[in-house]
Amino acid sequence: MPTRSRKTKETDITASLDIYGKGVAEISTGVGYFDHMLESFARHALMDISLQCKGDLHVDSHHTVEDCGIVLGMLFADSVYPIAQIERFGEAHVVMDEACVQAVLDVCNRPFFVWELPPLSGALGTFDCELGEEFFKAFAFNARICLHVVHKRGHNRHHIIEAAFKSCALALRRALAQNARVQIPSTKGLL
Repeated sequence: MPTRSRKTKETDITASLDIYGKGVAEISTGVGYFDHMLESFARHALMDISLQCKGDLHVDSHHTVEDCGIVLGMLFADSVYPIAQIERFGEAHVVMDEACVQAVLDVCNRPFFVWELPPLSGALGTFDCELGEEFFKAFAFNARICLHVVHKRGHNRHHIIEAAFKSCALALRRALAQNARVQIPSTKGLL
């Protein structure tokens, strides 16, 4: 299982990722709601994630959340490129009560990110609601995937953010589905 460590003046992170795991998560970031989201992400992506982060939480949770996205994205890239024998594209809608969020992605080695969610202010515990976007932006660019996350309906912040994490996880699981007939899933011959 690939492992990475990253230490800055703001965070100290050690993480490992198995993209074809069983959905097992050992997460400790000091940000309760974020830990819950990463555990849910692992479960629905069927990825095994071990992640310990000591961040400057006396400032706020921004650096912790963003830097975890960076490290998990780098581990993802380490695990999939060059691409061969996977579906490559994934899509999922996830509902949480009144909320529905869609994630569409391309494991393409060309990063791009679109986040079309309503402005989410306030916090869920110590997790600032705007940090959902920061996590997925950091993950997408470091994983080198094209990721679009789109809010379809709903107003509860907890439900919207959790549906975003779950839809991204499920879309990734579908994109990583192995298919021997695909070979290299590009007319370019390399991704």
